[in-house]
Amino acid sequence: MRIVLQRVTSASVRVDGELTGSIGTGYLLLFGVGKEDTEADCRRLADKIINLRIFSDENDKINLSLGDVGGELLVVPQFTLYADCRKGNRPNFIQAASPDEANRLYEYFVDYCRSKGQHTETGMFGADMKVELLNDGPFTIVLE
Repeated sequence: MRIVLQRVTSASVRVDGELTGSIGTGYLLLFGVGKEDTEADCRRLADKIINLRIFSDENDKINLSLGDVGGELLVVPQFTLYADCRKGNRPNFIQAASPDEANRLYEYFVDYCRSKGQHTETGMFGADMKVELLNDGPFTIVLE
């Protein structure tokens, strides 16, 4: 599993011009699933993300978690995180999970975050999405 986490002051995603998800302060997560990924990986990464302390406290130290600031999640599926560009000019996606399995784990991840009380918005699996964000920092982390 590969997740690109971006701390944002706002983010949204649209499909065919229609808003499918929108958040204020929180994290935009670009979410990719690999062939070997499991539900346990989803739970481990979700717990890590929810508890990650990368928001500034009153002393301007990165010391606060998503819950501490009332932050939200916007989770956008992105299989292209598994692009392999080492050979040639056209990426291959051999290490990406099949679409059915990737969608299942994406939905599992989202449901798990919600079960933890985390407000979670989503993109649309398999759709051409337009993502807008106002990156805060910028602060971007890659998690595997």
